Amino acid sequence: MEEIFILIAEDDADDRFLLNAAFEENGFKDRLEFVENGVELLEYLHNLAQSEHSPRMPSFILLDLNMPKKDGREVLREIKQSQHFKKIPVIIFSTTNNEQEMRRCYELGANSYITKPNSFENLIKTVSVLRGYWLNTSKIPS
Repeated sequence: MEEIFILIAEDDADDRFLLNAAFEENGFKDRLEFVENGVELLEYLHNLAQSEHSPRMPSFILLDLNMPKKDGREVLREIKQSQHFKKIPVIIFSTTNNEQEMRRCYELGANSYITKPNSFENLIKTVSVLRGYWLNTSKIPS
């Protein structure tokens, strides 16, 4: 079975720790990679694409909106305009719960928009639903 690979762009160290713990609580044993800003995310993807070995793109990207250097909106736009990356599902994962912001992200090509839960217990539930839908239910063309 092919290894599952989830790429998470999150600038907050506490949120990275909690996300990692929530995936562990859900029994996730595959590949979970973190980057801290939009520039790192795009560099990471470009390095994968230029790899001499068959590049394994992420199963999905969990993307925070408000990050330093290059924010999530700019990154989302670039991913969805790229021939190499546009098929990768991008799930916005943000504290922003603004209808206009959500609409803008969907217009830029977001596949889903999730407001960060307010407790670790709810984060565990959110990660469970995320995994179930994006890794078991949804099918992405290669």
